[in-house]
Amino acid sequence: MKSTSFRSRLVTASAMLLVAGSAGMLAAGTAHADTPRQETAGELLDDTVTTTKVKTAFFQDEKVSALRINVHSNRGVVQLSGFANSLQEVDRAAEIARTVPGVIAVRNDILLK
Repeated sequence: MKSTSFRSRLVTASAMLLVAGSAGMLAAGTAHADTPRQETAGELLDDTVTTTKVKTAFFQDEKVSALRINVHSNRGVVQLSGFANSLQEVDRAAEIARTVPGVIAVRNDILLK
């Protein structure tokens, strides 16, 4: 039987938690308070999937800390925030986010430590 790495299990568990949390929000009919209209369930699910894909890509990259960088998606626009150890990490996070399917634009608000 093939052994899975801790990192791989962590990525899988994180993705499952994000999707499970979003399913609860969908069931409760929750929408973003700062939007002029409520998002449909499909839009909310699309944003959740996009966020999960970006976070998963961060977990798989050796240069980006998925634990220090926050990801939020709204209608295909990904906002990155949190802290990075270097300018290269800031740039790499934005580069990774741009390559994820479904991402229309990236707002990079990551700060250097």
